[in-house]
Amino acid sequence: MSKQVVFDAVESERDRLFELATTLWENPELGMREYDAVERLQGILREEGFDVEESVAEIETAFLARYGEGDPVVGVLGEYDALPDLSQAVTAERDPLEEGAPGHGCGHNLFATGSLGAALGAKRAIERGDVSGTIVYFGTPAEELGVGKPYMISDGAFDDVDAVLSWHPGWYSSASRQRCLALDSLRFEFTGEASHAGAAPEAGRSALDAVQVMNVGVEFMREHVPDNARIHYAIEDAGAAPNVVDPNASVLYTVRAPTRVSVDEMSEWLHDVARGAALITQTDVESTYRGGMYGVLPNDTLADVIDANMQAVGGFDLPADDRQLAAELKATIDGVEGRIEQLPAEHRDDAREQPMLTDAIPSFDGDELGTYSTDTGNVSWVVPVGRSQAATWPVGTPAHSWQAVAASGSVGRHAAVFVAKALAGGLYDLLDDPEIVAAAQAEFESAAAGTGYEETLPEVDPSELAAD
Repeated sequence: MSKQVVFDAVESERDRLFELATTLWENPELGMREYDAVERLQGILREEGFDVEESVAEIETAFLARYGEGDPVVGVLGEYDALPDLSQAVTAERDPLEEGAPGHGCGHNLFATGSLGAALGAKRAIERGDVSGTIVYFGTPAEELGVGKPYMISDGAFDDVDAVLSWHPGWYSSASRQRCLALDSLRFEFTGEASHAGAAPEAGRSALDAVQVMNVGVEFMREHVPDNARIHYAIEDAGAAPNVVDPNASVLYTVRAPTRVSVDEMSEWLHDVARGAALITQTDVESTYRGGMYGVLPNDTLADVIDANMQAVGGFDLPADDRQLAAELKATIDGVEGRIEQLPAEHRDDAREQPMLTDAIPSFDGDELGTYSTDTGNVSWVVPVGRSQAATWPVGTPAHSWQAVAASGSVGRHAAVFVAKALAGGLYDLLDDPEIVAAAQAEFESAAAGTGYEETLPEVDPSELAAD
């Protein structure tokens, strides 16, 4: 059978995919609260004959949808959570639709939609009898919190899966062989004694002082952490009145490093700093582990599959009005030239001249370490995962920006259909050729040998992690 039949099956869904992507964009929901998105996705999947399992891992917005039977079992990841405070209209100037409201600054409305299109395209091939096996759409919540997939792993959602394909919105289209940083998220809560800061400061013990001392300690720690490591913090609770010695204060920390071992070591050091700050300020401290992520374990076999299908699809067309909007958005972005330098030299001039890179670029990032983190990394340590990105945003657009939100609600939909075709073709290849699946698994087992996967689940109930 010609692979074009698979691509055409996805193309026939363009209007439905555009509508879904737009609806999810218009109704952004934060992690663990993606109720509308899940209802819409499950509705389409049920209409298409998928068996839907709700509330996986006892999380209301986590689900599995299966079609077909028998081996191989191949999956595609879907994400749909938005980010806080990123509401933005489809326009080339900062213009929140609602101040303080969430927005799809990471393009997960497109992520969910493109992956759904891929599942539908592969499903059509099973219906026709061209291939056999099982497709699984993984509805994974709260990627921005980094907890959805780890809970699903712990619940056994990936136990019977042979291989998984995934993608993410970006500003160029290419299969990825890139690693990324592992991560821990921690909360430190200090407790002191309240007192009048002017009349009786000697009676008080400031929890806010403890947070400040901890933060200073971490600044000195930074010099001695591994290359490419990252430490971020946000003071969560810092009192309300300067004439009161603050009895309670807390700080959130994120630790990133190239390996889980380094993250574990840095997190333990962070605990030492917190204990030292408590001693210095005569306060008490309690820590809470809020979850962790693994760095991605690349799989070249699956990257090759995605790469071949991206090249076969070629790219996508951008209508004149969308091209104009993309050009206007690109003009508002700082640092574009520096990001263009990340591309292979032969593609840089095109990136400088074009508002969006509509043609796929052959995979090129195999030696790179991305300094981001994702809970897809956890999945990649329990099952072979093939990853990619597609040009949903104008050239050089940073994720989590208002420009990414605007593009995710407009020009990005074309790339979502493009990547749906490429991943549908990849799923078809896996269903059609058991040797590819075997090769991906052999590579996975070799890469993960001697390491193993340890759970990184939070010490709190998932509902407590829901973004405000």
